[in-house]
Amino acid sequence: MQNLADFGEPRIKVVALPKDTNSAGNIFGGWILSQIDLAGATAARELAPERVVTISMKEIVFKEPVFVGDVVSCYAKVISVGKTSITTQIEVTALRLNNSGFRECLPVTSATATYVSVTKAGDKKPIDEELKRLHGF
Repeated sequence: MQNLADFGEPRIKVVALPKDTNSAGNIFGGWILSQIDLAGATAARELAPERVVTISMKEIVFKEPVFVGDVVSCYAKVISVGKTSITTQIEVTALRLNNSGFRECLPVTSATATYVSVTKAGDKKPIDEELKRLHGF
């Protein structure tokens, strides 16, 4: 897991609810993937404000289960920018009470997701060079 201080505030912070559980009673991995995608897209839209679409997610390993009542935080930052593509790094944590009654923050998973800048009609749209420069790319 990368240093979360490098990511700033979470892009998404949500309480895991019973409706999000799988048959084992843990939070469904697909729900977490959805949060990852939303967080990454939010970061990508800083460089492509009109619209982005997801084109890939690299290996995602679930390190810890997420339980009902956990506060799930998704941190995301842009790590590279191409002509129309934007790659983001997403880190997910869960805040919960441990057995001693103290709150602890656990790394849950991480992912690298790539998005493409598109128009409302779905055509690829080059990323503005000034936005790239302003974001250090």
